Amino acid sequence: MSVFMDLNLTFTEDKSVLQRMIETAAQLGFSTVAINYMFEPKAKKKPQIPAPTPITELMDQLPVVQGRSRPIRVLNRLTLVMSDSFHFRSTAPEYRCFDLLAVQPTTEKLFHAACMVYDIDIICVSVTERLPFFFKRAPVNGAIDRGVVFEVSYSAAIRDSTMRRYTIANAISLIECCKGKSVMVSSAAEKVSH
Repeated sequence: MSVFMDLNLTFTEDKSVLQRMIETAAQLGFSTVAINYMFEPKAKKKPQIPAPTPITELMDQLPVVQGRSRPIRVLNRLTLVMSDSFHFRSTAPEYRCFDLLAVQPTTEKLFHAACMVYDIDIICVSVTERLPFFFKRAPVNGAIDRGVVFEVSYSAAIRDSTMRRYTIANAISLIECCKGKSVMVSSAAEKVSH
């Protein structure tokens, strides 16, 4: 039996929007979702990582998954957008507040470090623009061997034809490099309209 998950629902301060996203995911049959806290350090000082909002503050009762008899599972995820190696601190106690840790490297050197060294769960690939580097088999295979998963988000491809081209081209390049292994597709949903 297959299990559907979306491990990238974008965090927003508006609790009603988050509630609707979680309810919609449960109605669509998703058994697990992750609320993604994006964090991009700016200065060369110790970054202040946001603390995740406890799910009990968002919803009194989690909705039941369509077609199942149990409630949806909600995880907290931190995604660090890295433009410098000092942005990732492997011993940061703030990381332990999150169920999943992801990085989005912006250079080839950081991509290589994320694949081979960093203790993370997910490597986010920015697919909405031309990447400043090519995927190489050695670091990609190193990440796969360590149990790291690559993520491609499709939400931008829905909105714009140029981003759609980049999303498809970059996703194909990644999938060819990893031979279809350890790649997940997520929505990066920001809001749900009713």
